[in-house]
Amino acid sequence: MRNHADADLRQAGALSQAAERADEAWIAVIQKMDETYAELVAQQVALERKNAELEEAQTFIAGLMASMTDILIACDLTGRIEQVNRAAERAFGRATGELAAARLEDLLAPESPTHFADLCVTIERRSRIGDRELVFRSAEGPFPVSANGAVRFDSRGRAVGLVLVCRPIGELRQAYRDLEAAHERLKQAQQQLVQSEKMASLGRLVAGVAHELNNPISFVYGNAHALRRYAKRLTAYVEAVSEGRDEAALARLRQELKIDRTLADIDGTLDGMLEGAERVRDIVADLRSFSADRRDAHEVFDLAPLVRSAIDWVAKAQAPDIEVVVDVPAGLVATGHPGNIHQVLMNLVQNAVDAMEGRPLRRLEITGTRDGDVILTVRDTGPGIDPEIATRIFDPFFTTKPVGKGTGLGLSISYRIVEEHGGTLEAARHPEGGTAMILRLPAVRED
Repeated sequence: MRNHADADLRQAGALSQAAERADEAWIAVIQKMDETYAELVAQQVALERKNAELEEAQTFIAGLMASMTDILIACDLTGRIEQVNRAAERAFGRATGELAAARLEDLLAPESPTHFADLCVTIERRSRIGDRELVFRSAEGPFPVSANGAVRFDSRGRAVGLVLVCRPIGELRQAYRDLEAAHERLKQAQQQLVQSEKMASLGRLVAGVAHELNNPISFVYGNAHALRRYAKRLTAYVEAVSEGRDEAALARLRQELKIDRTLADIDGTLDGMLEGAERVRDIVADLRSFSADRRDAHEVFDLAPLVRSAIDWVAKAQAPDIEVVVDVPAGLVATGHPGNIHQVLMNLVQNAVDAMEGRPLRRLEITGTRDGDVILTVRDTGPGIDPEIATRIFDPFFTTKPVGKGTGLGLSISYRIVEEHGGTLEAARHPEGGTAMILRLPAVRED
C-alpha cells in the first residue's frame, strides 16, 4: 500500500512539473507575440509615415510638373511615353491617356532635325541632350522645340528610358529678340552717356581755354587800339611835315599830338602785343599737344605743365576764389600720351572743384613726388569719400552727383587711361579731411 502511495505522489509531482513547464511555455509564447505585435505596430507606424512622405513627395512632384511651362516627356527605351505634364497636353492638344499610349517616334515630324534614332544613340552613349532641335506634330501643324534631356536609370544603374524637357523655339526666339533689343538700347544709352561725358569734357576744356585766352587776347586787343591811336597821330604829323610847315607850327603840332610820348610808348606796346601773342601761341600749342590723337604714342613728357594747364583751364576758370597750392617740381616726367594724362588731371581737378562746392574752406592741393614711380596727389577739402563706395567710384556710370551734374564716366575713363599707361589711380580719405586722388605712373628710366 505504501508503494502505491509513493507512486501516486511521484506521478502527481511529474504532472505538476509538466503543468509548470506548459505555463512557462505559454508565457514565453505570449511574450513573443507581444513583442511581435509591438514590432508590427512600429512597422505600421513607420509605413504610414513613409506613405505620408511618399504622398507629399508625389503631390509636390505633381504640382511641380503641373506648374512647368516647359514640355516634359518621359519615355522608356523603346520610345513608349510613360509620363507627360500639362504643358505637353496643351502643346499636343491631347489628354494624358492618349499621349501615354503613343510613341515618341510617332510624335516627331518627318522634317525634324533630330530623329528618334539620334536619341537612341544618345541613350547608348549615356550622354546628355543639350539644345537639340526637335519638330513635333501637333493639331496646328509642325511644332519646333529646343530639347534638353538625360538618360533615366533605375536603382541598379541600368538605363531604363529618357527624359526630355522642351521649350518652344518661338518663345526662345522672341526672348532672344527681346534680349537683343534690350541690349541694343543699352548700348545706345551707353554711347549717349559716353558722348555726353565727351561733350562735358570738351565743354570744360573750351571754357578753360577761353578763360585762359581772354587775358592775353584782351591785352593784344587793347594795345592794338593804342597803336591805332599812335598811327593816327604819327600820320597827322608826317602829313604836316610833308606840307612844309614851319618849325614853330611843327613844334606846336608835335606837342599837341604827343609825338614824343607816342614814340616812347610804341616799343612797350609792341612788346606787350608780342607777349600776349606768344601767350596765345603757347596755349594753342599746349591744346594741340594735349589733344593730339596719338593712341600709340610713348613720348616722354613733363607733368608740371599738364598740372598747370589743368588748374588754369578748370579751377581758375570755374572757381577763381578757390585757394590753389601746387608743389610739382619741374622734371617730373613720365612716358605715354600727354593728352590722355591731361584729360585725367582735368577730371580729377573738376571732381575736386565739385566736391568743395558750398564748403567754407575751399583749398586744392596738388603735389608731385618720385618714389620709384611718379606720384601725383590731388587733394580737396570737401566732405571726403565714404569708405563704403571707395571701391565703386571707378565703376562705369556710378556717381554721387545729383542728376544732370555727372554721368559717372569721368573716373571710369580716367582709371582706364591710367591703367593703359601701366599706372594706378586710387581714392582715399585724407587724414586732415577731404579726398585724396593718388595717380601713380611708371617713372622714366635713366637710360
